[in-house]
Amino acid sequence: MKGACYIDGKIVPAEKAVVPVDDLAFLRGYGVFDFLRTYGGRPFHPREHLRRLRASARAVALPFPWEEDELMGLIDRVLAAAGLPEATVRIVVSGGSSPDFFTPGGDPRLVVLAAPVQACPAWWYQRGVSVSVVRRTRSYPGAKTLNYLAAVVSVAGARSRGAVEALLVDGGGMVREGETTNLFMVSSGRLVTPGEGILPGITRGVVLDLFASDAAVEIRDISLEELLAADEVFLTATNKELVPVVRVDERAIGAGAPGPVTVRAVERFRNYVAEFAARS
Repeated sequence: MKGACYIDGKIVPAEKAVVPVDDLAFLRGYGVFDFLRTYGGRPFHPREHLRRLRASARAVALPFPWEEDELMGLIDRVLAAAGLPEATVRIVVSGGSSPDFFTPGGDPRLVVLAAPVQACPAWWYQRGVSVSVVRRTRSYPGAKTLNYLAAVVSVAGARSRGAVEALLVDGGGMVREGETTNLFMVSSGRLVTPGEGILPGITRGVVLDLFASDAAVEIRDISLEELLAADEVFLTATNKELVPVVRVDERAIGAGAPGPVTVRAVERFRNYVAEFAARS
């Protein structure tokens, strides 16, 4: 594995990085993380990711003693050590080592891992993808925690049915987000995304900014029935960017192909990141 990792005060090759077996991230899944990528070799919206990381730690009562500028410098150092043309950066704050393998010791562990960007298949963007519905609610929807057991299981189930992502539907029948993505739909010319019970994605925020001058943008709940009747649906995520959705389980969305608003959103986002990369 190419890349570099900061752990326990040192930067080492990614394949040499290790976490002690008494760390609560390993034993109990107690910890938080955030995930960003570079364009033109520069971290994309890093401060927004770091602020969300701090908010995630606060939500699960995890100490967070690092200053934002300190972490910005550390990200730059790890990227320089990795020497990759483009990279992803995963910043992890674990619960740290525990004397009884359960109780947090108050000394969180910081890990910063830079790795190569893993591109999604081109056909996802050309033809669109299928997604599957799973009915569950996150314990801490506003926090990006390390506990991905339910997500791993539900995405594996979705993929066994030919889908690439699982959409979370709560007990009230509202679609909140994907296991690893945020959700947008287009209905009667309006661009709609949920605002409650979600992890507020950085890519989602960029899309909202890019459409801020469009009058028909709504942040509100979306029922499953409404989603299935939508004209268009797409997903957003750091590692996926914007992915058109053309089928939800057995139901085709709109014409069963990426629609005009989705295509416009993809174009706006790609132009935005291209301009960002050009400033590097």
